[in-house]
Amino acid sequence: MEDPFDDFEEDGTDTVFRDVIMLALIGFVAMVIMLLPHISREKQETKDDNAPGNVIVEMHWPSDLENDVDLWVKAPGEGPVGFWNQGGEIFNLLRDDLGAIGDATDENYEVSYSRGIPSGEYIVNVHMYGPPPQGRAIPVKVVVSVKKPREETRQILETTVELRRYNQEETAFRFRLSSEGDLVENSVSTLRYPLITGN
Repeated sequence: MEDPFDDFEEDGTDTVFRDVIMLALIGFVAMVIMLLPHISREKQETKDDNAPGNVIVEMHWPSDLENDVDLWVKAPGEGPVGFWNQGGEIFNLLRDDLGAIGDATDENYEVSYSRGIPSGEYIVNVHMYGPPPQGRAIPVKVVVSVKKPREETRQILETTVELRRYNQEETAFRFRLSSEGDLVENSVSTLRYPLITGN
């Protein structure tokens, strides 16, 4: 004679097993959902914290031009930093671009970064190293940004300078930063200050 409780015991074991698996799966999904915002935030903060410098000066000119334009920067109390003096105590030139010829990228671009944000006057110049294209000015875009500790990078200045002749050096910006890394009010000018040409 068959025991009427056999089927009941088998069904009970299956039900308990399914319930335990389902609870474990729900718990795992809940943990993943709770951790997602923290994973994303940590990734974003790490990327921003790894920025290579505090004062960032970028220079762009048309990518189709083979002409060599140079970025020169001067921090307070430091000599000019550019292609033949690529590192100082404060600034470093991280990319010296010779123009479209022999360029591994599709962009004409140079960038300098500072270590720290010393207070005082900064000077940013652009220099036409070789002759410009016949009958055409070269528009050079210059952008200055500041990255304070534990803050996101913030653009503070942008301009376009036109270069028309060989060895032309123009001051894109002269500006002052406070000891907190803020742009000093009414300190921005384009008053010419040669860093390498001397005239």
